[in-house]
Amino acid sequence: MDLDKLKTTDGLDLSGKRVLVRADLNVPAKNGVVTDATRLERVVPGLKSLASRGARVIVLSHFGRPKDGPDRENSLAPVAAELGKLAGLPVALAPDCVGDAAGSAVTALPNGGIIVLENTRFHKGEEKNDPEFTKALAALGDIFVNDAFSAAHRAHASTEGLARLLPAYAGPLMMEEINALRKALENPKRPVAAVVGGAKVSTKIPVLTNLSAKVDKLIIGGGMANTFLLAGGLEIGRSLAEPDLVETAREIMHAAKSRSCEIVLPQDLVVAERFEAGAPARTVLTTDVEPADMILDVGPKAVGHYVDVLSRCETLLWNGPLGAFEIAPFGEGTFALARAAAERTKAGTLVSVAGGGDTVAALNAAGVTDDFTYVSSAGGAFLEWLEGRELPGVAALAK
Repeated sequence: MDLDKLKTTDGLDLSGKRVLVRADLNVPAKNGVVTDATRLERVVPGLKSLASRGARVIVLSHFGRPKDGPDRENSLAPVAAELGKLAGLPVALAPDCVGDAAGSAVTALPNGGIIVLENTRFHKGEEKNDPEFTKALAALGDIFVNDAFSAAHRAHASTEGLARLLPAYAGPLMMEEINALRKALENPKRPVAAVVGGAKVSTKIPVLTNLSAKVDKLIIGGGMANTFLLAGGLEIGRSLAEPDLVETAREIMHAAKSRSCEIVLPQDLVVAERFEAGAPARTVLTTDVEPADMILDVGPKAVGHYVDVLSRCETLLWNGPLGAFEIAPFGEGTFALARAAAERTKAGTLVSVAGGGDTVAALNAAGVTDDFTYVSSAGGAFLEWLEGRELPGVAALAK
């Protein structure tokens, strides 16, 4: 995948052109109301730019997981309405994404107009990347712009198939995401630190394996750190862990050492006998966990060590929290490290790139999201990029 081959629409005459834009409008909504418009806010500038150049902007997206064709719960109607509010422009909704209804709506769209086509997943051909369904989508546009990095790990009709049928370009949000990740992984300022947290080692084995060959310091947190502590022969009480992956953890540690990558584990921990808000908690050394304890966060010594590690690094890649941040007081470790990274980023001494749903939620809770160099809106695509995998939606554009 030669990313240098990616093209954008910069310099193209788009006046009157039908531009099919694959966006990610799959946002949280409840009772027909969008509850988190972050993804919409990030895609709006690209759509407005195309409209200002006289393009007829036709937006494609999936929404939710409809099972048996169209249903009201998974309609993009409330999302299109919210998109219009954010853009400050009229945004129409076509009743379908293919066929006569979609065709008529697109034909009626004026230059500079924006329309959202109804949920692509209302058709089984979307996820199957069905050639006939892809052709029906392609018939509605003159060029294709993929601005949905967060859906680029799926080889679907609207993410991968269209790039093979129409002149294909990367949108501004797609380029932002790719450039940020390339800066952190391909040609970073060294030393490079990575924070990888989350509940299970099993979900992050490829990430840990790939990153141990690319970074200098690998800070492991969350429930997955418990498996590594177990691999070191330490007592972890009733903490979340995967004993069957202890040998895998040892292999990852051995491989990292052979690549001169230091794996950083906590020196102290916050434990409680119950995982609930307000449960009595105490801080213990990693060697002093008792059988009834549950490890729910890292302690102040660990945070101090991590901050010291970061003070000697120039690039940070972050995916996953250090503890159970959703319930107080078990987010303090994550928040403290996030604030330290944000301070160095604001001072211009650290390039910080973060991504993944839990990570974004944790950074939001810490109040530092805007202070990081880049925070990805992607979940699965961000993770697969960290694994070193080729993303079908990006690869199709690069070809």
